[in-house]
Amino acid sequence: MAQISAADVAKLRKMTGAGMMDCKKALEEANGDYERAQEIIREKGKLIASKRADREATEGVVFSKVSADNKKGVVICLACETDFVAKNADFIALANQILDIALTNTPADLNSLLALNAGGKTIGDLVTEKSGITGEKFTLAYYQKLEAAFCVPYIHMNNKLATLVAFSKVVPIEVGKDIAMQVAAMNPVAIDKDSCPAEVIEKELHIAREQVRLEGKPENLVEKIAQGKLGKFFKDSTLLSQDFIKDSKMTVDAYLKGVDPAVKVAGFKRFTLND
Repeated sequence: MAQISAADVAKLRKMTGAGMMDCKKALEEANGDYERAQEIIREKGKLIASKRADREATEGVVFSKVSADNKKGVVICLACETDFVAKNADFIALANQILDIALTNTPADLNSLLALNAGGKTIGDLVTEKSGITGEKFTLAYYQKLEAAFCVPYIHMNNKLATLVAFSKVVPIEVGKDIAMQVAAMNPVAIDKDSCPAEVIEKELHIAREQVRLEGKPENLVEKIAQGKLGKFFKDSTLLSQDFIKDSKMTVDAYLKGVDPAVKVAGFKRFTLND
């Protein structure tokens, strides 16, 4: 068996980020072969990830970012098991690395993002490898993108919630931030009632009808009252109809029209670890 020095261990640790004892064991198993030792570290990571597959990754970070020209943006969530790991500098650096790769490439979906190259390995393999180093389950839990004339990101200060809003034309950055924060605070289901998913509308109508019947209202009034409740739902739960969080005397739609009557919200994304 090859003699493994402290310098050898330190070198492998610098190459992989794994713990000192893990590096020493990997070098011993690899008989001093650095390439094989790295493979062992990665295999160990996959083994740990497999063992932890049934664990809940409910902590982590949620980040959003836009390109230099504000024409495209992405939101990602890198999840882990504990808040302690979520606050670790290496974990945050990994999330930011994935965020930058996502923004550069804007892949079609989460699986496509996981398959992208990250320093000679896929993002999926990188996440697995880093999971093995910490011994805690890591999951790339969310990815979405938007492309438009102007995109604005918002990350809540605890890194557990991020939003991304797209506009049909350039708006002052503070206006974009206002709308991104509105999405964060009020969690709208759609831009307006016309863009609200049909299944959401049907679900709300079903709930409203049952509520009306439980209140003992005559059957011939059920649909009329239910439609009234649906209107209230649209008011509270669609972005443009919501009261603006900075001035409840106006709606978000009125606020935007006051800035520029021609500007439209082209889309938004929101993800949180707190729901």
